Amino acid sequence: MQKFLKDWRQDAMNKHQYDSAIFIGDKLLALTNDPNDAFWLAQVHFSTGNYSRALTFLEKHKLIDHSPACRYLAAHCCIKQSKFEDALATLGDKTPAHLLGNSNKSRRKLQHTSGNSRNGVHKKGSSRTERRDRTEEVERENTSEIKYEAAMCYLRGICFAKQNSYDRAKECYMDAVRIDVQCFEAFDQLMKNCLLSPDEEWDFLESLDFDNITTDSTDGSQEAAQFTRMLYTTRLSKYKNPAEFSNAVESLSQHYNLDSNPDLLLSKAELLFTQCRFKQALAITSSVLEIDQYNFSFLPLHLACLHELQQTNTLFLLSHRLADLHPEEPATWLAVGVYYLSISQVAEARRYFSKASMMNPHFGPAWIGFAHTFALEGEHDQAISAYGTAARLFQGTHLPQLFLGMQHLQLHNLNLAHEYLTTAHTLCRTDPLLLNEMGVVFYHLDHLGEAVHIFLQALTIAKEIDSDPKAWLATRANLGHAYRRQHQWSLALAEFDEVLRQGQRDAHIFCARGIVLLEMGRGWDAIVALHEALSVSPQDPVATDLLVRALDENAAEQGWGEDTERTDEALEEAFGVKRQEMGRRRERGQRRGRGGVERGKLARMSEGGEDSMMILSDGEE
Repeated sequence: MQKFLKDWRQDAMNKHQYDSAIFIGDKLLALTNDPNDAFWLAQVHFSTGNYSRALTFLEKHKLIDHSPACRYLAAHCCIKQSKFEDALATLGDKTPAHLLGNSNKSRRKLQHTSGNSRNGVHKKGSSRTERRDRTEEVERENTSEIKYEAAMCYLRGICFAKQNSYDRAKECYMDAVRIDVQCFEAFDQLMKNCLLSPDEEWDFLESLDFDNITTDSTDGSQEAAQFTRMLYTTRLSKYKNPAEFSNAVESLSQHYNLDSNPDLLLSKAELLFTQCRFKQALAITSSVLEIDQYNFSFLPLHLACLHELQQTNTLFLLSHRLADLHPEEPATWLAVGVYYLSISQVAEARRYFSKASMMNPHFGPAWIGFAHTFALEGEHDQAISAYGTAARLFQGTHLPQLFLGMQHLQLHNLNLAHEYLTTAHTLCRTDPLLLNEMGVVFYHLDHLGEAVHIFLQALTIAKEIDSDPKAWLATRANLGHAYRRQHQWSLALAEFDEVLRQGQRDAHIFCARGIVLLEMGRGWDAIVALHEALSVSPQDPVATDLLVRALDENAAEQGWGEDTERTDEALEEAFGVKRQEMGRRRERGQRRGRGGVERGKLARMSEGGEDSMMILSDGEE
């Protein structure tokens, strides 16, 4: 009968018929009075969303202290009801220290024992075989308990995060993965919420012991360990070790047929986005969303690419569809906010970014978008406050610190800007945008040598990560200005020429090039450059003033000043003679009347050369 009821109960669970599973499970528990059956029934209550009933059931049967699995389920019920203090009381607020060292040892022992039994070792007697079987069973039970202890560390981190204690939450997540490297939920919280800097992420990955993973064979365990490591590698920051990331993706794609897996495609798109290759990144995200249009993990990156490429029509359609079908998702209102931001309706964008951040206080893109709206309107104080909140919530990413530095740079608070940008640099040393902003600060502080070094480093890193060269034309122009102020005219001219060669026709670049050419004594080339500046921006006052000076200097160099004065005097004298002659002719015409001869002469004069036309027009005036 017990087997019959268990099979019936499991069949109901497989069909998601929870009422049937509860009905049969209750009868089975009455027959067996087994704690395992009671725990199973509590899990069914949890699956139906009856968290209070599941917790009461565990307390009634005194199961919370029965095993780590029961304690984990009780704490999870408290978290689902937002009773974080009660959950911490159930879990304990500290990670058991002995687990961090013993988990690896017990797993390896189990792996060694299993391997021996599979290879036919220790076959001297039935008693020894039974003893070995009992040992394996105990080890497997210990492994199961270790996994639940790691899961409880993860829940402990969730509680601390909800209480805004992010440092303690980070430590709990890291302990969970150290205890059980397969506790992906904890690893995902670390990566998704940017709790670790890029350097810390890679150091943490190196510290994990993937050899803990066990399968049915030793070779299988080694392959599983390598496979898991490569999967975790694809989740790390794309600002560091892009080559290792590419190797992991290539291996997973070729050997495990994961080339079209959404998680790997998302990692590829993130790498392309950091390289400013927005079209390629958008092509990947669009291909995934065509198949699974409600894969919300892709939406923030997809929306960012659409915004960068100014595809407002696509944003409009996407945001409307999401608002109709999924109004409960924060990513929906992020999409609406990005659309309004793209059409320059900043106040509306701010409202929807705020809504998304209130629905999920740990939603990073919403906080960054909310702060951007203040920055666009020049509300620097509010922008600094919003970026500061983002920096507190997402301690591992350098972006909030970078944006804080940019705001202070716009306010000409150079010391504060330098402080924030330095903090961002300690978190990420391989972002060309960050290096560009640091170079600008050094430029304004008159530390031109440091500025040149930083700009060159930014361009070098952009090339190493295979970034789009056109995305860093501003950095190259800044480098040219730094060379110009150092009086390194040839180097400055080379940088400005490279900027123009890559297609950026900007009046300021032409002006800077004209200044350099003037300093190099190439006046005529400077005049040509300044004319090109005015062709781009005809009302540019800087280009106009520089062009006047360039013309004056070029005239002085050619010795045209005195010749011009003499030419003007000669023209005035010639005009005077012609006017006198015209006056005499008019007087003779008046005396003779309107004879055909004089009319014929006047007609021939009007059909004559340029001098005749100038005289007639002068006389008419």
